[in-house]
Amino acid sequence: MSDSNTTDFTNPSIFILMGIPGLEAVHVWISIPFCIMYAIAILGNFTILFIVKMEKSLHGPMYYFLCMLAVTDLVISTSILPKMLSIFWFNSREINFSACLTQLYVFHCFSGMESGIFVAMAFDRYVAICDPLRHATTLTNPVVAKIGLALVLRGGIFVLPYPLLLRQWPYCRTNVIPQPYCAHMAMVKLACADIRVSSYYGLFVQFCVMGLDVLFIVMSYTLILRVIFSLPTKDARLKAFGTCTSHLCSILVFYIPSLFFSLTYRFHQNVPLHFHVLITNVYILMPPTLNPIIYGVRTKQIRDRLLRLFTHKGT
Repeated sequence: MSDSNTTDFTNPSIFILMGIPGLEAVHVWISIPFCIMYAIAILGNFTILFIVKMEKSLHGPMYYFLCMLAVTDLVISTSILPKMLSIFWFNSREINFSACLTQLYVFHCFSGMESGIFVAMAFDRYVAICDPLRHATTLTNPVVAKIGLALVLRGGIFVLPYPLLLRQWPYCRTNVIPQPYCAHMAMVKLACADIRVSSYYGLFVQFCVMGLDVLFIVMSYTLILRVIFSLPTKDARLKAFGTCTSHLCSILVFYIPSLFFSLTYRFHQNVPLHFHVLITNVYILMPPTLNPIIYGVRTKQIRDRLLRLFTHKGT
């Protein structure tokens, strides 16, 4: 294995994932919180899907988008965690080049889709609060399905150049990736070629896709807050704002760490590598773990249905 790390080559068939560089001795201990978070993510998101499927009163745009979010979170966490845990538990560091590109594509594609889902959910809240009489006719089931298809196509098309460009670069320095999964910039930095196209395109996707999503969300909530503050009573304002709190919490969990760690990966100077890799991997699991908890606690319909489910089983 050590020979493959130093030998000159141009299209390696195997890459080596290092896990958390510098913390190899405590990989088993590090795996415990990651495993717990993954278990919560799997259980929580499948519970959301089950409740929405079984409760006909939840068959509406807001909950359809929530199901899309749950599926996206399941795919994102599952694309990363099984291989990561195999590194921590069994020292299984090798990954096929094609499998690495596939993992990279799936992870970034569904991350972009998740960003778009938050925009769709913001639009749903905008129509529900700012134009409630037209909500049922504006966000019909066919419209929701078309929005979902558009998000899938957008994520798939915009991320497709990532693996296509990476496949054509020569890798003559090393095949060691200093983290437990294949990510775009981690792969780009291993190439011994002019990688500006890949780097600039990555920034383009970051700012013009996710950046525009943030802009649309901010615009939606500016209009929503104007309507909320114009309501005549405090109770009405609190009730209207309460329908948005789950969405706002999920947005903060997703976007703030995403932007911070994406930029620090490109421009970090004094951040220790093991700290950066560890915190970045914690971030990856935060949305899939916290989203079902946020919606389960903050959404009355889901909370009530979950309580009835456990009460019924208890009796």
